[in-house]
Amino acid sequence: MDSKLAIKMCPLFAGLNNGDLASLLKISRRSVVPKGTILFSEGEDARGFYVPVSGKVKIYKVTPEGRERVLRIAEPGRTFAEAAIFDLGIYPANAATLDRTILLFFPKQEVLNLLKSNVQLAINMIGGISRLLREFMDQMEAIAFRDVPSRLARYLLDLAETGGSRVELPLSKTQLAVNLGTVSETLSRTFRKMADDKLIRVQSRTIDIVDMDGLVSLADRYKE
Repeated sequence: MDSKLAIKMCPLFAGLNNGDLASLLKISRRSVVPKGTILFSEGEDARGFYVPVSGKVKIYKVTPEGRERVLRIAEPGRTFAEAAIFDLGIYPANAATLDRTILLFFPKQEVLNLLKSNVQLAINMIGGISRLLREFMDQMEAIAFRDVPSRLARYLLDLAETGGSRVELPLSKTQLAVNLGTVSETLSRTFRKMADDKLIRVQSRTIDIVDMDGLVSLADRYKE
């Protein structure tokens, strides 16, 4: 994927014309980053935001016990850290590459200068930040009101929106357990039960969704 296609795919930049996209590309900085590189840490001054052209980036927090909680995985054509340039000016979480990754970096001040002269871009960025807030609200609702099988089913369905009926887990099962608000043993039992119920087939990190309707029903179930 080239840089122009990556930013055209971003919901944040939807509706922009070719001239606007060219202006964005002009202020961006492209770099190749090795796997496992920490891009920024929670509390650091926000220098700007990013778009992966290839590879994946995990956005995460570290619990007081030292465990990682992954907030989201940023894939090609999806911005991350955009909200940080508008609030108190610090990154609210950590970011690290999961693969060798090609990144576009958009410096904060140059983005703000563009926003002053481009109302459509400003509206799009507000919409993108609102979508992120909804995602986090959905995560909190899932932990509060849904059991582990329901949370896992919803997670797999979200992956299936882009990966189809065969999906690859972007996280280790230990990380996924933390992300779903449970422990590894419970998550493993849930995977086995879903496989026994012929909802899915599991082979390491590859998950085949066998019964999409059944998975949807499970995802919609609330705690009793």
